[in-house]
Amino acid sequence: MRNKPIFDKRIFWDVNFENIDYDTKAHFVIVRVFERGDIEDIRQCRRYYSEDLVKKALLEAKYIMLNGLYLAAAVIDEPIQNFRCYIERQSNPTRYPY
Repeated sequence: MRNKPIFDKRIFWDVNFENIDYDTKAHFVIVRVFERGDIEDIRQCRRYYSEDLVKKALLEAKYIMLNGLYLAAAVIDEPIQNFRCYIERQSNPTRYPY
C-alpha cells in the first residue's frame, strides 16, 4: 500500500479533507492539485499517481483555470491545444471584455 500524499488543506477547502479517497477520486484530486496547489503539492501528486494517470486526468479535464492549464501543459509536456478544457473554451467564446 502506498503512503497517502500530503497536500495542503486549502486545496480541498470545499470537501471533507479527511474523507478524500485518493484512488477513487484520482482525476478530481489531480486537477485540483494542479489548479490550486503549489510546487510541493504537485510533486506529491506526481509521486503518488503514475505519469500516465496524471497526464490522462489533465488532458480529459472538463475545466482547468487558465493559470493551472499552462502549468499542467508545461509539467506534462503537452501543448495546450491537446487539453479538452482548452478545446471547449475555444468552442464557446465569451463576450470580449471592454
